[in-house]
Amino acid sequence: MAIANPFSLMFGKSPIKPIQEHMKVASETAGQLIPFFEAAIEGDWEKAEKVQQRISELENDADDLKKNLRLHLPKSLFLPVPRSDLLELLSMQDRIPNRAKDIAGIMLGRQMGVPKPLQKSMLNFLVATVATSEQALKAIGELDELLEAGFSGRELKVVEKLIKDLDVLEHKTDKLQIKIRASLFKLEANLPPVEVMFLYRIFEWVGDLADRSQAVGSRLQMLLAR
Repeated sequence: MAIANPFSLMFGKSPIKPIQEHMKVASETAGQLIPFFEAAIEGDWEKAEKVQQRISELENDADDLKKNLRLHLPKSLFLPVPRSDLLELLSMQDRIPNRAKDIAGIMLGRQMGVPKPLQKSMLNFLVATVATSEQALKAIGELDELLEAGFSGRELKVVEKLIKDLDVLEHKTDKLQIKIRASLFKLEANLPPVEVMFLYRIFEWVGDLADRSQAVGSRLQMLLAR
């Protein structure tokens, strides 16, 4: 008697559900940065550490899902998209929790706060960034229905609109990043140089998180164009 593959039992024959599950975990990892930054701003490093541990756990979960899918994704699929495209989409998604873990790790390790004049702008920037990962999740959430529709019709228009909105959200984060960098520049003279250097790095990485979410949408758009 053949032994059922646990992965198949969990997700069924279609590879789309595990890809969607992976993106869900990726988006949740990014979302944990909001309570992490709130704790860091309050100087509550005990709480920040707990959130950072949760981020690390979620990133590990995303890695496990990625490895399982790579191992069990059939060589040939009766799908209107190549296997390589699905794996590339998975790789794009996986970059999101990786960057979220980087951000929390360096901030916790250095116990980095955010200067008071920048705190509101930082949270606005972060919320906008997390919104891009949530929008990418919405787009990926339509992938199974998109496949059923044969990449055409109303479902195609729905996904194209989601991707367009994702681009708008990412553009918003670009503007917020420019704004907060300008604000930090005005404060540089009154802050330790090393602190300034790491703050700029955090701003860059938060912006990169939005870029990585947009990249998921771009990869999905390329998949639609095939």
